[in-house]
Amino acid sequence: MLAETLDDISPAVRADAACNDLNATLTGVYFSEELQDIAMAKSICSTCPVIVECLEGAIERHEPWGVWGGQMFINGKILATKRRRGRPPKLARAEDQMPDIPVPVHLQSWLRSA
Repeated sequence: MLAETLDDISPAVRADAACNDLNATLTGVYFSEELQDIAMAKSICSTCPVIVECLEGAIERHEPWGVWGGQMFINGKILATKRRRGRPPKLARAEDQMPDIPVPVHLQSWLRSA
């Protein structure tokens, strides 16, 4: 499924994407459930020149999961927040802090709360 999804991304967007290292070494980071990996993926996205195009494409394709355009996707919707499994800690952990990348106004209808 990932190969089909990547084939659907326009070559221009793929070529300019900050995540494109030509070796697919970052793929695991974008499809991980670990908060540190998700934070790393979102940080890379935050510097990307095609972040909006990537996010729009993920919405059009109804991406089932992963980080696309700086946002976490679950079942084709943008997940507003992601936290560790289990009971939340009394004090926030520094490693659980996600980069805040705002969803463009015209795409906010795709937000889903956890």
